Amino acid sequence: MEPFVVHQGLVAPMDRENVDTDAIIPKQFLKSIARTGFGPNLFDEWRYLDKGEPGQDPAARKTNPDFVLNQPRFQGASVLLARRNFGCGSSREHAPWALQQYGFRVLVAPSFADIFFNNCFKNGLLPIVLPESQVAALFDAVAAFPGYALTVDLPRQVIVKPDRQELPFEVQPFRKYCLVNGFDDIGLTMRHAEKIRAFEAERLARMPWLAHKEIA
Repeated sequence: MEPFVVHQGLVAPMDRENVDTDAIIPKQFLKSIARTGFGPNLFDEWRYLDKGEPGQDPAARKTNPDFVLNQPRFQGASVLLARRNFGCGSSREHAPWALQQYGFRVLVAPSFADIFFNNCFKNGLLPIVLPESQVAALFDAVAAFPGYALTVDLPRQVIVKPDRQELPFEVQPFRKYCLVNGFDDIGLTMRHAEKIRAFEAERLARMPWLAHKEIA
């Protein structure tokens, strides 16, 4: 997982409440057994005017010009500004995969659904909860200033606005440690690889029959 320390990025506004995971990545794309390739289908039913199916060439599809992520001023955005209860609905981990693979690193909202919130940290996304008044002010700033960007300093736990004003945010210390160091669950385990190998070698020396598979 890519470490997250300080990130500066263009902000895209998702001005809807209760955006659920089926809107983030529709159910038909969950058929894939791979963990990659979901970015082109992020918000599929809103981004495109035709019905999306797995295996389609995104370049051959007709995009919805009114959808925020299709507007030229928000191309390349890596910070998503959202309203309350973002990521509600089913617990599909494909939702943070799609957001991350599209290019987002930071999500800012007044609240997130619990399971989605947890899944974001496990997949290199930083979901930040701010008071609703601060989120509303950010929506106003994004609308007023094309190219509006924010700097997110995770070690200091602040969002730095273009005018250098800082907005502090809370993050659980363990989640912060994992993001800063780029550790997902597997990465956390692999910190102890030498101890694991030593344990397996010692166990095999005591119980060598474990090395042989039973013949049916």
